[in-house]
Amino acid sequence: MASYLISLPALERNARMLAEVAQQSGAHMLLALKAFSTTACFDTLRPYAAGCCASGLYEARLAARHMGGHVAVYSPAYRPAELAELLDIAHHIDFNSLPQWLRYRELCLQHPRYRSGELRFGLRVNPAFSTGHTPLYDPCVPGSRLGIPIEQLDGADLTGISGLHFHTLCEQGAQELVDTFRAFEKNFGALLSSPHITYLNMGGGHWITKPDYDREALVNLVREVRECYGVEVYLEPGEAWCVHTGVLRARVLDVFESMGYRHALLDVSASAHMPDVLEMPYRPDVFAVQSASSEQGSAVPAVRLPGERYVAAGQPGELAHTYRLGAPTCLAGDVIGDFSFAQPLAVDDVLVFDDMTHYTIVKTTHFNGVPHPAVELLHADGHISTACQLDYADFERRLG
Repeated sequence: MASYLISLPALERNARMLAEVAQQSGAHMLLALKAFSTTACFDTLRPYAAGCCASGLYEARLAARHMGGHVAVYSPAYRPAELAELLDIAHHIDFNSLPQWLRYRELCLQHPRYRSGELRFGLRVNPAFSTGHTPLYDPCVPGSRLGIPIEQLDGADLTGISGLHFHTLCEQGAQELVDTFRAFEKNFGALLSSPHITYLNMGGGHWITKPDYDREALVNLVREVRECYGVEVYLEPGEAWCVHTGVLRARVLDVFESMGYRHALLDVSASAHMPDVLEMPYRPDVFAVQSASSEQGSAVPAVRLPGERYVAAGQPGELAHTYRLGAPTCLAGDVIGDFSFAQPLAVDDVLVFDDMTHYTIVKTTHFNGVPHPAVELLHADGHISTACQLDYADFERRLG
């Protein structure tokens, strides 16, 4: 059966790197639960994370119950009952609009955790500065609903607000953050200098653990912000905690030819199990698992098992045998892509999709009733444990 296989040693490698950046810069490094929420891995991450950022009540509960530390919450909109519970468990709650903040301000400022200094409130702002290439993931596109533009804050009563929050990046480097901060500083610098502003959340999308990420530039920027404005700085990366830590292992169910294409149908779905392949969209790195006697390819996936050899798939026509990799669903477009392989594919062959930890498990569905891949953990001593195995009962229960 298909499975997400996550390497705990690889997670710890990334976590150590992020903790080092936090120590050098003075930033508070949070885990973005919207990218990765596998609680079975939290024991590995907890020593290195300052806490979590949550996108609403359920993630905040998860953070408080399983991770501990600082719980920062931002949602585009809050329901009254959700906010009432968040006031009891969060440390920062950031609001997306002035009307919503004003609607709840009295409730927030009367809460005993606010009065004791344990709870603070902030506003997400929109720097109106785009650095990304995919509109779906760009909060600064024209007409965006995310964040408050500077003109709406002119003369506004910000009593009770002590933080500012911007989040504009997606899988980007330090220079994009520096450029974004300069744009933010130009418009919001005077507000950031106000004595009642005590923290700045620079959001996520920072690929800090990528080999070519300029960590020195990030450290210098955070130090500058802390020294110039006297605020605490929070970073909330998601991918950076778990990039290159896990794979999705799939099995070939059928191979056939149709309408001029050779198809290989797998026991995984792009739509249900790796949706960013369709949404982003992007082309994942794929490896065929060969016998131990086979020659190892020059490239290998992030997580490898003893006795297996891996040969990277190529572009269509690059290697001898080209297949369209598809899902066992009725969605016509549920296609992972066209890939070529050195050897022909056969039923029961194993394919490995690289880098499938972030924004996969948190976004999966039971669409079409396709069985959900297991979530498995590779431990430092080489043994594999099962963290989660959803079954038919889970499929039936969630449908009511």
